[in-house]
Amino acid sequence: MLELLAPAGSMESLRAAVQNGANAVYLGCGIYNARQGAKNFTPQALTEAVKYCHVRDVAVHLTLNTLVSDKETQELVQLIRHAAQSGVDAFIVQDLGVVRLCRQIAPHIPIHGSTQMTIHSLPGVLLCAAWGLSRVVLSRELSREEIRYICQNSPIEIEVFGHGALCMCYSGQCYLSAAIGGRSGNRGRCAQPCRQSYGYGRWQNQYPLSLKDSCLVRELKELEQMGVASLKLEGRMKRPEYVAAVTGIYRKALDTHMVTRDMEKTLLDAFNRQGFTQGYYDGILGGEMFGVREDTRENAALFKELRQTYETGETPLVPIRFQAVVRPGLTQLTVIDPQNRVCTAQGPAPEMARVAELTKEVLIARLTKTGGTPYRCVEAAVEIEPGLSLSASAINGLRRDVLNQLTALRARRDVPALGRPERIPNYRTPQEPPAYNIQVTTKEQITGRLLKMQPNLLYVPLHLLTEDAAFTRDLVGKVRVCPVLPRVVHDGELARLKDQLRSLRALGIREALVGNLGLLLPVRECGMHPRGDFGLNIYNSAALQSIREMELRSQCLSFEMTLPQIRDAQKGLPCEILAYGRLPLMITENCLIRGRTGQCTCHLGSAKLVDKTGSEFPVIRDGNTCRSVLLNGKKLYWLDRQEDLARLGLWAVRLYFTTENPQEVDRVLSACRSGEAMDPGACTRGLYLRGLQ
Repeated sequence: MLELLAPAGSMESLRAAVQNGANAVYLGCGIYNARQGAKNFTPQALTEAVKYCHVRDVAVHLTLNTLVSDKETQELVQLIRHAAQSGVDAFIVQDLGVVRLCRQIAPHIPIHGSTQMTIHSLPGVLLCAAWGLSRVVLSRELSREEIRYICQNSPIEIEVFGHGALCMCYSGQCYLSAAIGGRSGNRGRCAQPCRQSYGYGRWQNQYPLSLKDSCLVRELKELEQMGVASLKLEGRMKRPEYVAAVTGIYRKALDTHMVTRDMEKTLLDAFNRQGFTQGYYDGILGGEMFGVREDTRENAALFKELRQTYETGETPLVPIRFQAVVRPGLTQLTVIDPQNRVCTAQGPAPEMARVAELTKEVLIARLTKTGGTPYRCVEAAVEIEPGLSLSASAINGLRRDVLNQLTALRARRDVPALGRPERIPNYRTPQEPPAYNIQVTTKEQITGRLLKMQPNLLYVPLHLLTEDAAFTRDLVGKVRVCPVLPRVVHDGELARLKDQLRSLRALGIREALVGNLGLLLPVRECGMHPRGDFGLNIYNSAALQSIREMELRSQCLSFEMTLPQIRDAQKGLPCEILAYGRLPLMITENCLIRGRTGQCTCHLGSAKLVDKTGSEFPVIRDGNTCRSVLLNGKKLYWLDRQEDLARLGLWAVRLYFTTENPQEVDRVLSACRSGEAMDPGACTRGLYLRGLQ
């Protein structure tokens, strides 16, 4: 059965989801979830929410899907313990450090890999399975064929997004909101700059980053046949009426295998951005996927009707069976729920009938009056001796008594003993100054001055190294080369990537820079050693310890960390940070330029978006694919603060060249030698000083 997983940003939304047919809900508690703008739940409210859901056979998945700093770890540990004691059914997690904590504290609770982990290939799913996860939420950019392939070969459950907002960027890889205003999507505070207007070329006031909402309501049978375990409905930031509408329509579509025009109209009336799209699912990208929220009048009558589904009464969700015995001296009622929980109560002894005796038909009719409760009677077996009488109030009271017992029993969960988090070892901090690693985007950026500088490592895009063997052979003889793999590689692209890696291994290259968990297994299969890039979002000591155990050779820390966080992190393997360059703020499946103009200019190096303030954001390609990378307009610059960098306990700092021409590369290298001061008009210190909100 395909699980229908609905959002619950508040207790009211939770009731809306449950009363309209959700099999499970996902919700946040406190600040450790990706929707801090929702009302969310207090620890006490979480406990009550779990009871409410469990009584009604609905599972509760707690979102812990943000990056967590070392200083927040102790508070998070308390939340995990409280959630486990409350009986939550699963944790939804992004941070590898949080995965580690959940396994250590509550190993009996399943862990689901959030879409924020950017898992979009079978090797990524297999790695998550090896790390003890029981389910993965796939990236929303996958097609039906890609989802089917993963489901057919996955040892764990697969969850997909079925309805709701689509981020332009691959989830977990968006740093635009953090760079602009310090509100990180990886910390649950996205300010949604993608919904704002931008200009590019002669096109002004366009919305090249705003996608329509996804709608897969007509694909439910196919998804179920594929083996998808759970269909997620997005909307923790939306109002309860929206949750009621979308959950109710998807429930009806699942149960009836039908979708009418009226059902589709209800979805549109609940919320849309110039309609819906299933472009990713169909594997068809382009301008028809883009849309914005229009000023439309709310369907007041619909929303009033939706409120009634969860504000008044109960939907009888749980099937139960009654067994009643009425004989002289004994009135007994037993109730049995779907999990074979049994509750029994006894009531007043029956009297001898003076006028009308109690019949089976009358007793059954009274027992099945379960209105106002979560239960519906599907079977009643009664045993009555003739000639007896029992008042309606006695029967009703007995029914209430036994159902109250059942409710209390269903709300209770036996919790195993909980564990404690393992202490992270104190690792020796390097005392020597960090080395310089250099990353280039084009061949032309590999200047004579750069080679003369002899960087510790030269990171070069994979496609540049494999398209010209003579160039690569010559380069390997001059400097230590490490190929940079694309951050996004779907299953259909893996065979070619492996061929490329094997060709480089034949030239003497033995390592590769990876920015996605799904690339670790393919890299090792080719006999190479992985180094971790910023796309892995390593933000704390526990995550670093996990990366160490995965045997990566080095790790680039998140550029959303502050200098004190970087300094204090326990580094069990060599660590680096970005110290110069345009930070990559987005990576998108849809071409940012072609999506609105119909033509791609990313390969020319001149494409850029311009926001309302006049800030420019260059657009380049991810490797030689047509995926777009949106770069920050200002360059990160720490070349004049080398003493500060030396105090961070780092193995290396990285200079990252993207749009620079050869002359600009040489000027930056000279500035690196001289410690030239930063130009505040063109450069930024990034988040290392100001941190995140």
